Amino acid sequence: MEDSKTIAHEIGGVRNDAFRFGLHGVKSDIVGSHPLESAYHYTKVRQEEMKRKILANTYGSALPMKLELDRQILSRFQRPPGAIPSSMVGLESLTGGLEDFAFEDYLNDPKDSESFRPVDMHHGVEVRLGLSKGPVCPSFI
Repeated sequence: MEDSKTIAHEIGGVRNDAFRFGLHGVKSDIVGSHPLESAYHYTKVRQEEMKRKILANTYGSALPMKLELDRQILSRFQRPPGAIPSSMVGLESLTGGLEDFAFEDYLNDPKDSESFRPVDMHHGVEVRLGLSKGPVCPSFI
């Protein structure tokens, strides 16, 4: 459930360019999430497990396996990397996320974030040509 509280060393890794990506903050790696946040995620996982059990008991074991396969396919499908990030509408429609109006929908505008970086198209082309390392669009730290 909880992420490991170790500091990952990325020597020769993707995020070693401090000029482009900024200095790496280790606070998020050391400090765990808020207890309320971890309880929310645990409850969400338990509800999904319960829903799968109910579907298996009602319709047989094939339906939950088919839905899980569809979820895996839709979680990998994204538009090509670039300036516009993928919204994952297919996955949200399958999981029922489009019907929920959550905290992120009205208070989580990425452009208001402290760690937002504008898109650097030159860096994206350098990554695609193999001249530079790193994500194509490093918009967040």
